[in-house]
Amino acid sequence: MGKTIIISNRLPVKIAVKDGNYTFQASEGGLATGLGSIYKNGNSVWLGWPGLFVDNEQQKKEIDKKLEALNLHPVYLTNEEINQYYEGFSNEILWPVFHYMSTYARYENSYWEYYNVVNKKFCDAFLKIYQPGDVVWIHDYHLLLLPKMIRTAQPLATIGFFQHIPFPSFELFRLLPWRAELLEGLLGADLIGFHTYDDARHFLGASSHILSVKSSLNTVLHDDRKIVVESFPMGIDDKKFIGLTNDKEVLQHIEHLKNSFTNVRLILTIDRLDYSKGILQRLQAFDLLLENRPDWREKVSLYMIVVPSRDTVAMYKELRNEIDKLVGNINARHRTNTWTPINYFYRSYPIEMLSALYQFADVCLVTPMRDGMNLVCKEFVASRVSHDGVLILSEMAGAAKELIDSIIVNPNNIVEISHAMLAALNMPATEQQRRMKQMQELVSKYNVHHWVETFMHRLNEMEKPRQVEVSKYLNFFTGQYIRNRYVRAKKRLLLLDYDGTLVNFATDINAVSPDKELLDILQDLVNDEGNKVVIISGRQHTTMEEWFGNMAVDMVAEHGVWLKKAGGNWEETIQFNVDWKKQLLPILKVYSDRAPGSFVEEKSHSLAWHYRGVEGGIGEFRANELMGNIRYLIADQPLHMLQGNKVIEIKSSEINKGKAALAYITGGHYNFIIAIGDDVTDEDMFKVVRPFGITVKIGTNKSAAAFHFNNSKEARALLRNLPSKLLITKILDKLIHILPYPSFGREG
Repeated sequence: MGKTIIISNRLPVKIAVKDGNYTFQASEGGLATGLGSIYKNGNSVWLGWPGLFVDNEQQKKEIDKKLEALNLHPVYLTNEEINQYYEGFSNEILWPVFHYMSTYARYENSYWEYYNVVNKKFCDAFLKIYQPGDVVWIHDYHLLLLPKMIRTAQPLATIGFFQHIPFPSFELFRLLPWRAELLEGLLGADLIGFHTYDDARHFLGASSHILSVKSSLNTVLHDDRKIVVESFPMGIDDKKFIGLTNDKEVLQHIEHLKNSFTNVRLILTIDRLDYSKGILQRLQAFDLLLENRPDWREKVSLYMIVVPSRDTVAMYKELRNEIDKLVGNINARHRTNTWTPINYFYRSYPIEMLSALYQFADVCLVTPMRDGMNLVCKEFVASRVSHDGVLILSEMAGAAKELIDSIIVNPNNIVEISHAMLAALNMPATEQQRRMKQMQELVSKYNVHHWVETFMHRLNEMEKPRQVEVSKYLNFFTGQYIRNRYVRAKKRLLLLDYDGTLVNFATDINAVSPDKELLDILQDLVNDEGNKVVIISGRQHTTMEEWFGNMAVDMVAEHGVWLKKAGGNWEETIQFNVDWKKQLLPILKVYSDRAPGSFVEEKSHSLAWHYRGVEGGIGEFRANELMGNIRYLIADQPLHMLQGNKVIEIKSSEINKGKAALAYITGGHYNFIIAIGDDVTDEDMFKVVRPFGITVKIGTNKSAAAFHFNNSKEARALLRNLPSKLLITKILDKLIHILPYPSFGREG
């Protein structure tokens, strides 16, 4: 296993120059905090811009040496590159479009040229430290072209990408003149992550419309590669904020706040200066509260922190002026000799002061017009060790999908926000505690470490990029050769899937019981004493017993949980704890209600959500959404989610058809083995069988199987004709070794 290479626009340290010496201080940013456990590991490095312009080679060497001791590698940028790539393309084009503020975008072609140049600079710096086996994790909208650049230079690299801001709908994304190039750049990754399912869906939609790529559920097929697109909601270091509640400096700040706001309820807002944060609307809502409810004057104050950001840029400078004017206007109209309605601070605060405010405030108001996640709301929740306080949260923030016990508002509706503030101030203590405890449980469980582990685990699961395995069509000539091998063999093993293999699919899973033709084919195979016929299926064992209980076949049910040998009784091969079903079954039932025609099948050791009967693209849409939610819930459990043919199944990760097939092969001394299946659940079986025998996939040529058929009718024809005697044997034997056919296994 190689090292992990993290790449982001900025390094996770702040570099300062004092008396000609460089000093380094850890950044307080969520990304730096979350990934600290990885890059501080001796087997990991972080690549990024050091945050300052350096043109002296000797100074660069000095910085390089100091950063290398911290597992950090700088990418030096010129002032012009910062202006054009970072301030220009990233923040004057991508930022407004991705935050649904497209009227602010400036489509300068020079911005695009520099964006290419800087992404190439990052790629060159990466290639200097990359070794085969390294895992790459690229972050955010500044580096959308980098995945493809790395893929071109290192085709076998494992590449992950995570976007920390929203991804816009297709109708907005298509406004970008360089939309296709940006998507191509992203699709160089193996795994693309977003904070929410909506963002992932928007990306998939844009890729399908603009590049005409094929996408199914959460995967995209592009350039003979499979790219997985999923949501990974980012968390915070909750223990850090809980620990701060006992910090001496924090407690001193709290005492100061108590003295300053005696008998006054406090509503807290913290934002960076940006038009996407909804700061003006928030002020208007607070003004409306004081206008409509004069009884709350001198009883409530808004404590507003705005962190400086790009205030030399015209639109940001204008925004700051508007905030200043509005705050001044509200204070002028409502202030008294002993009370100031809005306490406004245009500055950043140390984390100790923020912790004190999180604990002291009665309400936290977080109402961005659009936000990828927003971690302020999670920091507020984690800090409320007394389990009180109320969170008001914009429905446009990614966190709103998780913190559903907050008061959710539309950030454009100042009347609704005003009412929400009033409801929060009047909320009974018992209701505050009920809501806060539930949110704290979620923030604690899905913290930043869980986010890192979940993404990295998923990325490490990804197969190394390679040419997609393509099977050959099993034509007449190959079929004749297989029949010849079958006839000459003395001991044979036939591993046969059921649904989609021996029978066609049907909307009603109970409407595909074996017909007379199939039963006759199986009986002919069973009648030969040299054959061991095994039906290996995901079906419940009770159903298989009903269909094949009177036939001398072996049966493997639920992908390997249940086994019945011909003439014997059903045996449970492994005992598993299935308490997890209680948590997931209600969720699957909710999705079943939301997709008419779908249903949930509960098996002894798994749950399956079938959507073959769902209309049009609704089934794919709901399945994609369900997979994103379930994958996040089971990330820390020994469970595996299978995406089959119009079915999603959750089961223990210890169960698969490959293990069941291997149990038959081991010690069986068979001189003819064939395995036939149709979907992803059969791939494990193909991988196990292929070195020893013949593998056939039904319906597609993208498989680990050596051969494929178009449908179950062709599979039946092969099985029906296997026992037939052949006239040609020696000629076939000679030709099969000359022609370029895939391996038939060791017995071939």
